[in-house]
Amino acid sequence: QVQLVESGGGLVQAGGSLRLSCAASGVTFTDYAIGWFRQAPGRERELVARISKSGTSTLYTAAMKGRFTISRDDAKNTAYLLMNGLNSEDTAVYYCAAHSGVPRPQTIRDQNTYGYWGQGTQVTVSS
Repeated sequence: QVQLVESGGGLVQAGGSLRLSCAASGVTFTDYAIGWFRQAPGRERELVARISKSGTSTLYTAAMKGRFTISRDDAKNTAYLLMNGLNSEDTAVYYCAAHSGVPRPQTIRDQNTYGYWGQGTQVTVSS
């Protein structure tokens, strides 16, 4: 049974940092690319960052590039999202998700590409 469990969310002041973790079980972790998504109230879920199965390729949404860093530790079956320079616009529920195979490039940002999801962790940035 595949399980993804996020942790590390919380309340942080504007300008602060958080590191989210996504622990995977029930899978061969290196068979899966990992994506971090977020959903703010009243908004659609959006891709924040993605890391390939090998860890050699990363993708960021433009608003997060330079502030957020995605990484993975295959020995720990865990992916991370380091978030710096947080602002109120970053307040959302953050989800990690996993997909296997090699999707078409134009579908990497599509949440339907990802077959497994965690339960989400709340990040709240106070101004």
